[in-house]
Amino acid sequence: MLESGEGYLNRVVFLDRDGVINEDRPDYVKSWEEFRFIRGARAALKKLRLAGIPVVVITNQSVIGRGLVSEEGLAAIHEKMIREIRRAGGDIQKIYFCPHRPEDRCACRKPRIGLLKKAAREMNLDLTKCLFVGDSLKDIQAGNRAGCPTLLVQTGQGKETLRKMLSGETTIKPFWVCPDLPAAVPVIINLMEKASARPVKG
Repeated sequence: MLESGEGYLNRVVFLDRDGVINEDRPDYVKSWEEFRFIRGARAALKKLRLAGIPVVVITNQSVIGRGLVSEEGLAAIHEKMIREIRRAGGDIQKIYFCPHRPEDRCACRKPRIGLLKKAAREMNLDLTKCLFVGDSLKDIQAGNRAGCPTLLVQTGQGKETLRKMLSGETTIKPFWVCPDLPAAVPVIINLMEKASARPVKG
């Protein structure tokens, strides 16, 4: 049995945003009106909060570098997203985002690990004891490169990502595969409890 959140010191579950929490769009999510939660995502986040597992979002948001959304506009989307998640009983501890385009060759855009390293530094995390949940090859590659166990969900780009893995088009592999975030919750809780559960004193 876990004390509330106490067993998860220095570890979190990282979630990609587009394709994991909300529906991905080929033309990007540029406003709150274009933001749509994936079915069951808010309930899944509630279950993670009730299990005492901190959630941190790691997301590429080239909409800023492309001039489609300002940093203030993205902050407004995230503020409303967190408000809705909290209203449903869940929570997001922190959001780390990369604003750059792929051609900018920054250190923070997944599959590079700059955002994960920044989160580890700022939050005093042991990445090897965290978990990264994503839907794209970039997500899985970033987690693997950072030494963070990875879980692929088949929402967003997930089905196509899994097809490439199974066909041998890529050698990038996750540790686990689940249909979606709700289905991943029991796996996440089990893994985090195995890694960090401590008996309640007294």
